[in-house]
Amino acid sequence: MINTLTDLSKIDLNQLETFVHHHPHGNFFQSIKAFRFFQAINVYEPILIVAVEGEEIVGSLLSVVMKEGGGLKGYFSRRCIVWGGPLVKNERSEVYSELLDKFHEVGGKKAIYSQFRNFFDLADVRMQFDNLGWQFEEHLNIMIDLSKTEEILWKEVHSKRRNEIRRAEKEGTSVRVLENKDEFETTYDILTEVYDRAKLPLPGMQFFRTAYEILGPDHFKIFLAVNEEKIIGTMYVLCFKNIMYDWYAGSYQEYYKKYPNDLIPWKAFLWGKENGFKTFDFGGAGKPDVPYGVRDYKKKFGGEFVNYGRFEKIHKPILFQFGKLGLKVWQKLK
Repeated sequence: MINTLTDLSKIDLNQLETFVHHHPHGNFFQSIKAFRFFQAINVYEPILIVAVEGEEIVGSLLSVVMKEGGGLKGYFSRRCIVWGGPLVKNERSEVYSELLDKFHEVGGKKAIYSQFRNFFDLADVRMQFDNLGWQFEEHLNIMIDLSKTEEILWKEVHSKRRNEIRRAEKEGTSVRVLENKDEFETTYDILTEVYDRAKLPLPGMQFFRTAYEILGPDHFKIFLAVNEEKIIGTMYVLCFKNIMYDWYAGSYQEYYKKYPNDLIPWKAFLWGKENGFKTFDFGGAGKPDVPYGVRDYKKKFGGEFVNYGRFEKIHKPILFQFGKLGLKVWQKLK
């Protein structure tokens, strides 16, 4: 008999950590490290569901209810996101069903809508999602295979991008990993400029400080692009098992001609290779049939498109429409 647990006092977190680490699709966003980080963020509410059979863990699902601040803004922005889950031993369909049923019971009450952002192919269990009213939409990701030789990786970089990487180095731009915490604030200033320009919300600085404190440098790497001793660009990368995840990145607009955005990813790939990582997950690349500048930028570094898609369910349609309208108004006011 399969039981689903949400009471932390009844979940063996050490056993769960082992389960996630050894699962073939185990990833950072389903890990205990991620859970602890989510717990520490005041606008996040993690929901951990574990499926057990006897004394054995046979499945897990970590989601997080997120909102943008407090008050009305927080109320209308409530969503529940699952990255890279569920994780199920031997892909048993009945375990998927139990986890999804429990998620619907618990998570659906707390959010306006929910999304599963898939890190692997869930086509074989799509029926379980369909039966519960989830809508599937295609969504691309770009994966860089770091097990390839440096020569092959370089060859797969678009010729124009290779020229820009060379140009960056000629202009005196270099990349290193952050070691001095005093430099952290500068990297956040860069992200603030980038996200303000794009009219997109960015978590506060304390969000990232908390990430660094809880995850530590083994799981959270900050790459710096430096020119004439000034930090001009950054990339925040999450690390788990043998995978690197591009999290946040950008550079000061006034230094675009120093090509930090071209050099940082390439140097991050090489750092990953040198440190035993096998995959660089470049993150979202949008919908296949919708033009997306970020996808065009990322693809010039090589890699392969994967289309594992997303599942979405709107729990409160009227509030969902109000939330979309509120985001548009906020973007116009920025």
